[in-house]
Amino acid sequence: MAPPRNVVKIAVQMPDAIPQLIQLDQAKPLAAVLKEVCDAWSLVHAESYALQFADGHRRYITENNRTEIKNGSILCLSTAPDLEAERLLGGLQSGSRERRRETLQHLVSLAPDVTFAQEVISRDGLQKLGTIIEDGDDLGEVLTLALRAFLELMEHGMVSWETLSIPFVRKVVCYVNMNLMDAWVQPLALRLLESVTLSSPALGQLVKSEVPLDRLLVHLQVMNQQLQTKAMALLTALLQGASPTERKHMLDYLWQRNLRQFIYKNIIHSAAPLGDEMAHHLYVLQALTLGLLEPRMRTPLDPYSQEQREQLQALRQAAFESEGESLGTGLSADRRHSLCAREFRKLGFSNSNPAQDLERVPPGLLALDNMLYFSRHAPSAYSRFVLENSSREDKHECPFARSSIQLTVLLCELLRVGEPCSETAQDFSPMFFGQDQSFHELFCVSIQLLNKTWKEMRATQEDFDKVMQVVREQLARTLALKPSSLELFRTKVNALPYGEVLRLRQTERLHQEGTLAPPILELREKLKPELMGLIRQQRLLRLCEGTLFRKISSRRRQDKLWFCCLSPNHKVLQYGDVEEGASPPTLESLPEQLPVADIKALLTGKDCPHVREKGSGKQNKDLYELAFSVSYDHGEAEAYLNFIAPSKREFHLWTDGLSALLGSPMGSEQTRLDLEQLLTMETKLRLLELENVPIPEQPPPIPPPPTNFNFCYDCSIAEP
Repeated sequence: MAPPRNVVKIAVQMPDAIPQLIQLDQAKPLAAVLKEVCDAWSLVHAESYALQFADGHRRYITENNRTEIKNGSILCLSTAPDLEAERLLGGLQSGSRERRRETLQHLVSLAPDVTFAQEVISRDGLQKLGTIIEDGDDLGEVLTLALRAFLELMEHGMVSWETLSIPFVRKVVCYVNMNLMDAWVQPLALRLLESVTLSSPALGQLVKSEVPLDRLLVHLQVMNQQLQTKAMALLTALLQGASPTERKHMLDYLWQRNLRQFIYKNIIHSAAPLGDEMAHHLYVLQALTLGLLEPRMRTPLDPYSQEQREQLQALRQAAFESEGESLGTGLSADRRHSLCAREFRKLGFSNSNPAQDLERVPPGLLALDNMLYFSRHAPSAYSRFVLENSSREDKHECPFARSSIQLTVLLCELLRVGEPCSETAQDFSPMFFGQDQSFHELFCVSIQLLNKTWKEMRATQEDFDKVMQVVREQLARTLALKPSSLELFRTKVNALPYGEVLRLRQTERLHQEGTLAPPILELREKLKPELMGLIRQQRLLRLCEGTLFRKISSRRRQDKLWFCCLSPNHKVLQYGDVEEGASPPTLESLPEQLPVADIKALLTGKDCPHVREKGSGKQNKDLYELAFSVSYDHGEAEAYLNFIAPSKREFHLWTDGLSALLGSPMGSEQTRLDLEQLLTMETKLRLLELENVPIPEQPPPIPPPPTNFNFCYDCSIAEP
């Protein structure tokens, strides 16, 4: 006989004792279970003991987590958490260094358990650990263990980081700033300061003022991956807690000290694999750096700013230098203004006054910055872009300014400029750390890609949005590959022309729909009858549930309700009038019945008698799509039961169900969609075990029969 569900079979062990195999009743109080276990080993004072999981972190069993005990679990009997906490905290006061070390080791092993942590914290355990850390009598293993225990207890969130004292934080800062320090102490100290910085703005300012950036750079340059990771964690925490102005100054200083180059060469391209935590901090650093572009992205061009007007003129003159030089004193002001307006239009601005194009935010002034950077750092490519498109027909020219504005918006979206940092993301781009001015350099590559794609698509002005969609896909696909350098990005993105994008789209679409190999098509055909039966069953169940329909009067007023459903034995349609707002009636309360055997045909649309009338108003046309009727014999005359479905879906469900009752095929659009969805799901389930196994186009050949069948067992021979 199987044991009840709330009884689990477990083992309980204790040092120097024979383990017990018991059946634990989860409904019995834990204290009673402990009493039985202690009695079996002749132990008194059962309240002094507790049960723990024997593996993992040896968590204490409580009423809250006892449901995690499963059949076959191994538990151990140990000292109760309150007594254990009391004993260990007493050991911290010992004058013996060895005993304090052993006590701290035990404390570290138990600290992740929330039950034990509550007991330690309630007995001022954090203060006692803080005293050991502040005293700093032993800068080796004892300090390391004390920091680990302190961090584990604080991670439970029972005590706020803001409650830490300033002297305590300053002492931890000293451990970070010391030159000769145990290799395990500084990562723990950095981790503690990171938590303080993220949780307490006031103490974060203290950490920022006490820990120089140069010191963190020293830690980053040490070939100790754990120390590098914790130093980067504190650095990103300080950057996140700084104001936008302070953050800009800090990042500018870090770049001047070649932090970018060091990260690129010694962390990203290190021989050791990059850990998940470091990847997250590099993502945060990238996001914060790109976030410096947000003010420019959110600021529209000011038409009254002399500096910005000069930048626009510089952009125009860089493209039309010879023509710009010809604007001498011989031209009138009106003529000069007209010529400038024409050249701005050649540049691809939608308005003769380019300030109107750059009033949109985003991208605001960031688009102007990108265009200026491209014109100054790639002058030949810039001139070629503008002049090449100026010489094309008006409808085929690729507008540089409009493209640059939209491309800047696109890059900001792909790189998530201005968005808050995720707490878990790790998708940083290695090429960001391999290039100064990475955003502007990426724009320079992308704008040339856009011009190339424009020509490949033979686009016109009306195709501008289509071109941008293709460019978005080209950039997104290439960025997803995480190229390690800008040159590699340029190579990969240029190897993804418009034709290749179309091919990838087609391949992905076929992959989503399922492969078209003959064996798969054959499998789908074999599955169809079973799945059509499933759909038929669902349709009939829907008819059994019934539906509220509205009656249509001669004046096309839908003012009365009636209810119709199929009997559970699928032999009778039962129906009758119901009041507005009333709940669906029971089968017994429906006065009218129509035997399914009497139904002759199903009519839909214009063939239905209740919509086959003179006039073709809009309302009448709308009813065609929802109308259906069943004809049946009523005496010697033919009668009809007329329906107007409340929705297109109900129309499909009812016509399918009635067709199934009449033995006709279910041919609605809803049936086609449901069948395709079920076929796709069932095919994928059948092919799960064949993942990454190539499926041949043709079945393997059947081998020839054997030369004899002597290996067959003759069932007619009786065994002795």
